Amino acid sequence: MPNFSHILFDLDGTLTNPRLGIGNSLQYALRQMQIDGYSDEILERFVGPPLQDGFKKLFGMDERNTNLAVEHFRTYFGEKGLYENIPYPGIMELLEELQLSGKRIFVVTSKLEKYAKMIIRHFEFDRYVEDLIGAEPNGEHSGKGQLISNLLNRYQIIPSQSVVMIGDTPYDMIGAKENQISSIAVSYGFGTQQTLSACNPEFMVDSVDELTELLLG
Repeated sequence: MPNFSHILFDLDGTLTNPRLGIGNSLQYALRQMQIDGYSDEILERFVGPPLQDGFKKLFGMDERNTNLAVEHFRTYFGEKGLYENIPYPGIMELLEELQLSGKRIFVVTSKLEKYAKMIIRHFEFDRYVEDLIGAEPNGEHSGKGQLISNLLNRYQIIPSQSVVMIGDTPYDMIGAKENQISSIAVSYGFGTQQTLSACNPEFMVDSVDELTELLLG
């Protein structure tokens, strides 16, 4: 069984299921931009990368329209969307057990840091999470690899196999490899087993129960 000392969690699709809030926020933004094209498949691809990347790549927006769409998205998300969200069953218990066992727990997310902090306070994850690092409003330095690097530097954590990134998308797995730390892919979020397996994570689990067993034995 692996023995991790520092555990970095992604937020969306790993700790909480944000489908309703992100979906409603995306639909609101597209309505404001008078763009059709929303679908469940688009939503699956939209979650994970920074907002700016999602609007550019999935809807072919230029810089100006991307910035407008992000503003519209955040208008809805900041008022309603961030609370249209639910922790996965067993996550709160897992965080508590990890803390009791002496693990250091962090959240690393491409979500806007202000909203991510509101979410972890709302669900009381902040009782167990030592710190959170998220995206800046302008989208700079919001790639997962850069965010992980920023956290490691902030706490002078030496990259090693005892440090692990847990997430549901290839961005999490790639970010872990870029920083030479371990990775655990969770397939119950937005990533598929196929796309996650292609990134060669050290471990993959299909449920919170499996994740708990892997982390705590």
